[in-house]
Amino acid sequence: MRIAMGEETPHLPEVFAHWLAGRSWRLRPHQAAMLTAAEASLPTLLIAPTGAGKTLSGFLPSLVDLHQSDEDWHGRLHTLYISPLKALAVDIARNLEQPIAEMQLDVSVETRTGDTSAHKRQRQKRVPPNCLLTTPEQLALLLASREAETLFASLQTIIFDELHALVTSKRGELLSLGLSRLRQLAPDVRPVGLSATVSNPIELADWLVPHAHGLPTAIAQILRLQGGSKPDISVLASEERIPWAGHSARYALPDLYQAIKAHKTTLLFVNTRSQAEYLFQSLWSINDDTLPIALHHGSLDASQRRKVEAAMAAGSLRAVVCTSTLDLGIDWGDVDLVMHIGAPKGASRLAQRIGRANHRLDEPSRAILVPSNCFELLECRAALDANYLGDQDTPPIRRGGLDVLAQHILGRACAGPFAAEDFYEEVKAAYPYRDLPWEQFEQAIDFVATGGYAMRAYEQFAKLKPMKDKETGRTLWRLSHPSRAQQYRLNIGTIVEEPMIKVRLTSWKGGSGQPKRLGRGGRTLGEVEESFIDGLTPGDSFLFAGQVLRFETLEENSAFVTKTHHREPKVPSYWGGKFPLSTYLASRVRAMLANPDSWANLPEQVRDWLTRQQEQSIIPGADQLLVETFPRAGKYYLTLYAFEGRLALQTLGMLLTRRLERAGARPLGFVASDYALSIWGLKDLAKLESEQGWSFDRLFDEDMLGDDLEAWLAESAMLKRSFRTCALISGMIERRHPGKEKSGRQITMSSDLIYNVLREHEPDHLLLKATWDDAAAGLLDIQRLGDMLKRIRGRIVHSALEEPSPLSIPVLLEIGKEPIFGAAEDDLLMEAAAQFGLET
Repeated sequence: MRIAMGEETPHLPEVFAHWLAGRSWRLRPHQAAMLTAAEASLPTLLIAPTGAGKTLSGFLPSLVDLHQSDEDWHGRLHTLYISPLKALAVDIARNLEQPIAEMQLDVSVETRTGDTSAHKRQRQKRVPPNCLLTTPEQLALLLASREAETLFASLQTIIFDELHALVTSKRGELLSLGLSRLRQLAPDVRPVGLSATVSNPIELADWLVPHAHGLPTAIAQILRLQGGSKPDISVLASEERIPWAGHSARYALPDLYQAIKAHKTTLLFVNTRSQAEYLFQSLWSINDDTLPIALHHGSLDASQRRKVEAAMAAGSLRAVVCTSTLDLGIDWGDVDLVMHIGAPKGASRLAQRIGRANHRLDEPSRAILVPSNCFELLECRAALDANYLGDQDTPPIRRGGLDVLAQHILGRACAGPFAAEDFYEEVKAAYPYRDLPWEQFEQAIDFVATGGYAMRAYEQFAKLKPMKDKETGRTLWRLSHPSRAQQYRLNIGTIVEEPMIKVRLTSWKGGSGQPKRLGRGGRTLGEVEESFIDGLTPGDSFLFAGQVLRFETLEENSAFVTKTHHREPKVPSYWGGKFPLSTYLASRVRAMLANPDSWANLPEQVRDWLTRQQEQSIIPGADQLLVETFPRAGKYYLTLYAFEGRLALQTLGMLLTRRLERAGARPLGFVASDYALSIWGLKDLAKLESEQGWSFDRLFDEDMLGDDLEAWLAESAMLKRSFRTCALISGMIERRHPGKEKSGRQITMSSDLIYNVLREHEPDHLLLKATWDDAAAGLLDIQRLGDMLKRIRGRIVHSALEEPSPLSIPVLLEIGKEPIFGAAEDDLLMEAAAQFGLET
């Protein structure tokens, strides 16, 4: 059986048994099973709900082994713990130190993150702790050091916490290559995966074990803990009407505030940083009781985030408005309510966030979902049903990227010379690279060594050079110059964000007869996207760090701002991501929509909306695609309801407009949401077949993913943006140099120049392949769009209308709408809904 739970209770040393008994605790079955698995040296994946003590379960075998060992473990590394968040690593270290101290175990525990001092990091290479808690990036740095072979020689166990969050990104690809390297340095190392939300346990378990010829060479034991208290989840029942569109959830503010007052500590999750800023300011505007409410998101200064985390740990906050920065495992047992503003975009994501409340196995987590609009209410109901059934929908593990491989190749050379043939087998042992062809690996080596055929004349791209092994005569690859190792250390990592500008709060100096001048000091509030600052002019006000700020000037990498007395910002919000996650609940939403019997659980307003759609147009079946056409304000609209996520529908919009242009329909534009796509033009789109000979089946044929897609990408800037990311990850473009860092503009100019050269002179270049793979999987969601086109073949239903349908209102309201939060948005929605004949 791949999925098991230990039957025998292993022997627990007296000091551990006494410590558990002193707290009226007992060894849980999954913790006993982890000890048994460790005694048998089995790779293990533990799947357990939040609050089940997964982390202690992962470390317990290591602590027992170190306690019972007759070896001298001083200054030797026994267990390596990998966390997706450095804050989580620090939190786990703090939680481990307490039982170690209380049991008086001779075990050393340390963390290693980007915040660890350089002196301490160097000492850790020479005299490591028994248990080192770190991040994927720090592991890559350690593996790239000359000390790696000695440091990891004693390693017994490597623990991957929140494994599901690590493996589905490029970060996970680099980590898989690191795990494969560790197996060469410590052949007996035992991998352990810890996860709460898993849709495909066997795939996740296979990630932990080595592969050969594309197949696993070992089997990881899967321990799944069932049970725990079912979460108490509800959808907000507000007396206010739910808006047709928008993402502010402004209507629910009084309900949110009352919920905060009624609970000890509340986490309010939102999907974007701009939503977080708006919600935080809005709550404070009605905070008559001056409750301590804080803000936490990735753009805030690190010191500000640490203050919020410390206040949470101390129990001194009543609420925190947050984004995905607080998704994962930090243990705050005092949180007794999670409120999710907007649809969660996935059952697993919802389960992860709900788990932040009552971080204990035997107490139910309480959560309230707060939909921002009518379509989101359907999605919230679908997420509720999925959670009740225990459904998970974590994305599949992606195929290993060539840009990530290039970075790893350079890191391997930093540790010492290597033979390509041996290293190839090591790389293929990693799950995401198990099917990597030799030809692509060879091309990756050549890319790191020369930059590729078109770039080999430029010395800056030559990072490796061959040498002959004097003993064997084999060709080895080594660094072309020792400085390459320093450049690797400065630019390591796979997380590439848009160039950021520091926001510095300053003030005007002078006055009383003295000329006024702007101060150049001031506190750093955080960072915003460079492209957002580019769109501001001096005097513009915007919302950031929970306050309205006035933009004064931009100097180098700092935007200087001052406080303003304006309550409403001129620029509604800084971007901070635009709904990067597509909905994985599409099929459930379609099924709910197609089944009128299920509408009984919906609010009266939404039932009325769907009933009027049924009367005026069509409610599509679960496997059908409804296409509506109608005239409005001198233009003709085609609106479809696919529920496949914003990325897939944006790509579909791009491709359909090209086809409609070819058909002579003269399209003018389109808008996509997570649920629907609307295209408008100057010709009646209902007459495509009768006048232009284009049936809807032909319009939505799968062949649009061939020549149409390639032609569109060749004309768009999207591939250039994707190439820029691949170039940074692969090391072709280096952002950081000793004592300086390239600006976003400099990087973009370099990237665009190289992209154009490669497209013209080497179209099969490794980075262009990596760019296309990235665009297809991420920016465009090609796989999901292709699956949709197959699903709807022969199942397209057309409704020709004389006016917009009730179902079309939300997507029509998105047309030309900036993210304006507040009363202006409410007025716009009320006016539009009234125009379409619906009450508000």
